[in-house]
Amino acid sequence: MVRPLSGSVIWIQPEAPPKPAVGAPCNGCGVCCLAEPCPLGMLVSLKREGACRALVWSDADRQYRCGMLVHPSRYVGLRTLPPQGLVNRLIRRYARRMIAAGIGCDAAIDTDPPVDAAPPEKR
Repeated sequence: MVRPLSGSVIWIQPEAPPKPAVGAPCNGCGVCCLAEPCPLGMLVSLKREGACRALVWSDADRQYRCGMLVHPSRYVGLRTLPPQGLVNRLIRRYARRMIAAGIGCDAAIDTDPPVDAAPPEKR
């Protein structure tokens, strides 16, 4: 569970790694994208608040991943294109630059340790 600056609560996969310190390499904790979408996430999510629609959980890696880096055409209305095709490679390159992939954690959000609570049911 994370309490963003607004004091709201976001739900995170229990297996997700803890949020790294600001400036440390990204570890796929998902805190930043669950709290609010980045500018690129705002475009694909069509919203300015709440979790990014392009954020995906990887059971195999036990990490969150940006869908714009995994299979970007799914989030821009081109679902049938192959993941390794030219369009996906070009979008992925643009997305990597837009989200500053590899630069380090920039989420200045304080997190609380996990609590034994269930997320609200989706309607």
